Amino acid sequence: MEKDSQGLLDSSLMASGTASRSEDEESLAGQKRASSQALGTIPKRRSSSRFIKRKKFDDELVESSLAKSSTRAKGASGVEPGRCSGSEPSSSEKKKVSKAPSTPVPPSPAPAPGLTKRVKKSKQPLQVTKDLGRWKPADDLLLINAVLQTNDLTSVHLGVKFSCRFTLREVQERWYALLYDPVISKLACQAMRQLHPEAIAAIQSKALFSKAEEQLLSKVGSTSQPTLETFQDLLHRHPDAFYLARTAKALQAHWQLMKQYYLLEDQTVQPLPKGDQVLNFSDAEDLIDDSKLKDMRDEVLEHELTVADRRQKREIRQLEQELHKWQVLVDSITGMSSPDFDNQTLAVLRGRMVRYLMRSREITLGRATKDNQIDVDLSLEGPAWKISRKQGVIKLKNNGDFFIANEGRRPIYIDGRPVLCGSKWRLSNNSVVEIASLRFVFLINQDLIALIRAEAAKITPQ
Repeated sequence: MEKDSQGLLDSSLMASGTASRSEDEESLAGQKRASSQALGTIPKRRSSSRFIKRKKFDDELVESSLAKSSTRAKGASGVEPGRCSGSEPSSSEKKKVSKAPSTPVPPSPAPAPGLTKRVKKSKQPLQVTKDLGRWKPADDLLLINAVLQTNDLTSVHLGVKFSCRFTLREVQERWYALLYDPVISKLACQAMRQLHPEAIAAIQSKALFSKAEEQLLSKVGSTSQPTLETFQDLLHRHPDAFYLARTAKALQAHWQLMKQYYLLEDQTVQPLPKGDQVLNFSDAEDLIDDSKLKDMRDEVLEHELTVADRRQKREIRQLEQELHKWQVLVDSITGMSSPDFDNQTLAVLRGRMVRYLMRSREITLGRATKDNQIDVDLSLEGPAWKISRKQGVIKLKNNGDFFIANEGRRPIYIDGRPVLCGSKWRLSNNSVVEIASLRFVFLINQDLIALIRAEAAKITPQ
């Protein structure tokens, strides 16, 4: 009995403990529900943290871009420090925001103006244009070297040849900018460092001569004939006085320039004569002694003259060899009436400008070229570009009759009658011969033709 009562007691105690625990848990749950209802939030549900990738629609793309811009703005102003400025809200957070009741959000306090200015200054990098304008790095290096040599901007403006034509004011402004403007001087130094070593050496060789250098050069006598070794020795004796890029050849060229302008120590500039004794060019030419002038022979010119003389003599020799082949003489027609015939002229083809004398039984008419030599060149009368190179042939037969044969492309008109290619026609005295708008009168030496006919008649009976 005691054991049973003891077991019942234990079971009742356990039941009361469990009941009290359940009541405590229920009371805690009720408190949590009441607090959540008071705050207006919904208890968190279990959901998966995996993000399912799917294609976004157009409206979602716009919303995501707006969300990104808003988060960046919030991150920059410090409104949401716990959230990354460039991150996009996940799908679970979107669900929470959509399900959460709309509660008024207190406006965030505006940041101090000084803070925003600092942020803007820190975000904007130093932007300086790399374009130096008309001034090139080579010009800047020339300017710096010239000023270090002369210490005079006027001398630099007059003596240095820049890539562009700068005025004295522009040279002064550029020098002051290189000295006092940190941005321009920094850019100019960077650009000059990028120059090629050969370009730098060429620029340094153009540096102006300083007064100390010219003073040392002026001590070399004008009557002496210094060599490169003389100026090399001068460089070795005064290394500090001369510029680092000076060479013996450059010193010799500048010394010759100084000698030309009478700038050496032992030279004196003669004053100009006053009054009417001023020497002009013609008087100076009269004072020159031609015997003292050196006769400079030009071998190239002499060779060209020799070749031209040889060519002319060859042409004269060829013309002399062709004299016996000429059977037609061409004389210009003047206002004076000259006899058309002589003892050797059979006929005359008279034109407006020239006349052609026929002294053989057969002559050719046409247009003369280098490759085609003919007896009667019709181009001497006028424009003959329509005439063939061998237009026709005039023959004298034994009976004393003249015939013309057309061998060209264009017809020949005899007294208005066309003679086509391959045809012949008899020429009489005073016949008008027209060839490509050039007109001629064919005149026959009747006396000489009568003698020819008489001789032909004597031979025929035999």
